[in-house]
Amino acid sequence: MTLSSMLFAGKVASLTSFFSLAYCLAFLPVCIILYSLMPGNAKKYFLLAASYIFFWLISGKLVIYLILSTFSMHYFGLWIDRTQNKMQLQLAQSEKEERKNIKKKYVSNLRAILFLAIALHIGTLLTLKYTAFFSSNLNTLFSFFRLPFELEIPKYIMPIGISFFTLQALSYIFDVYNGVIKADDNFFRLALFIGFFPQIVEGPICRYRQTADQLWNVSKIDYINLTHGIQRILFGLMKKIVVADRLNPLVQNIFSDYTEHSGSMIAFGAVCYTVQLYMDFSGSIDAVIGTAQIFGVTLPENFQRPFFSKTISEFWKRWHITLGTWFRDYLFYPVSTSRLMKKLTSSARKKIGNHYGPLVAGSIALFCVWLCNGLWHGAAWNFIFFGLYHFALILFESLISPLVKLVHKTMHVNTEWKWYKAIQIVKTTVLVVIGELFFRAESLSAGFYMFRKIFTDFSFRSVLNEFTNIPGIDLPDLMIVFVTVLIVFTVSLINEKGISLRLVLAKQNLAVRWAVLYTMIVFIIIFGAYGFGYTAVDPLYAQF
Repeated sequence: MTLSSMLFAGKVASLTSFFSLAYCLAFLPVCIILYSLMPGNAKKYFLLAASYIFFWLISGKLVIYLILSTFSMHYFGLWIDRTQNKMQLQLAQSEKEERKNIKKKYVSNLRAILFLAIALHIGTLLTLKYTAFFSSNLNTLFSFFRLPFELEIPKYIMPIGISFFTLQALSYIFDVYNGVIKADDNFFRLALFIGFFPQIVEGPICRYRQTADQLWNVSKIDYINLTHGIQRILFGLMKKIVVADRLNPLVQNIFSDYTEHSGSMIAFGAVCYTVQLYMDFSGSIDAVIGTAQIFGVTLPENFQRPFFSKTISEFWKRWHITLGTWFRDYLFYPVSTSRLMKKLTSSARKKIGNHYGPLVAGSIALFCVWLCNGLWHGAAWNFIFFGLYHFALILFESLISPLVKLVHKTMHVNTEWKWYKAIQIVKTTVLVVIGELFFRAESLSAGFYMFRKIFTDFSFRSVLNEFTNIPGIDLPDLMIVFVTVLIVFTVSLINEKGISLRLVLAKQNLAVRWAVLYTMIVFIIIFGAYGFGYTAVDPLYAQF
């Protein structure tokens, strides 16, 4: 039984996947047809209605969370805007001596409003997503110290996508508070920005200034946007159902029965899960961006070929980009540039120099980012470890960078040499795979068991023997996965060199363009993982 079918029985649960028959052959085509029939000014209201119908179909009555989030952010935004306007008016009408006290009073009020908005949204997210985790850990602590307390473990049902639309709503209020944007007095425009149906399940996490006006000023569907959007959706479909879903039985078996597998099989499973996660998440984002493009809306990219990264910090600038930039802008910068951190940086510069001085405050901010990043993905210790693992790697890179530069200079290492870059890419990929092993593990202790077994029970011979005993996948499946990954890699390599295959294809004649499109469709039909006896796999990031 899938996640969506468990949580949303009686609703159109399969809509949680952008590649389900319900979505691809029913919901999206109906939306496109009805949207095309709508008069110009009605199109934006139709998109808003479609978005809320979509969310109701996948979440039922839990749509109330989205409605309340939008209402509260609309109100808080206007409240902040009015307060800022009053402050500016009083400052303009006051003498210079009075302005400092006036500004201090209003800044205090603005911070209180912002705190209320944050507390409401983060508090709701913490309650729904983390109460059980914190309660169970407190019970463990009480038991360890033999205290006569035991908290009841609550069970809450969360609407799908709450982690995504909560961060998107918060980005709006932060930007209003910081004066980046003006508060929107049009509730429906704000509602469409927060609840636009393609991005509600898995992102990307957009900023108001990126998409709000685009969504509100949509026009008729044109041929280029329609064909390019379909191309993007099909490419994502190939990633998802030919690779990610086909690998699922293998990954599921290895990580659930990890004690029965050798270290070499566990290592193979970690690699397969990393491939599965990338193909699933980036494939879903392809579908999201392609769907938005059909309606003439350009969403921000969430991936930029992350497995060509030469460092972990570069990897996270290319993977789940909108989450990374959210944490950078609304957590890292505010913490690292706070008054206390500025004093700490100034003092550290004098004692340990211009490189390591700023790292003191920066490392504190970075720790906060990666602790929250780990928790955002899930309420479990393995997710926290995953976040702190990447914190340690990125901090280590920063600490040794002067030494690395010195070694390069002393040994005359050409960092532009292709083999040097290849080694760095392989190193980074190995570190990423290790992190994903802990990310996917059933628990933190299971992650350490699996990691230890890789080094104590490794044998290439055992992989083939164990693989043949895993139900739901065979060698032809692996060959299909390998060929498809090779296709995706080739496309990524060409794009990495600055060549857009979509633009190249757009310049070809009609016969070539349609031949490529039909080839992709036939490839997906023949090699996709679906049909009788196949259990659909929900989008992996929808659970976060």
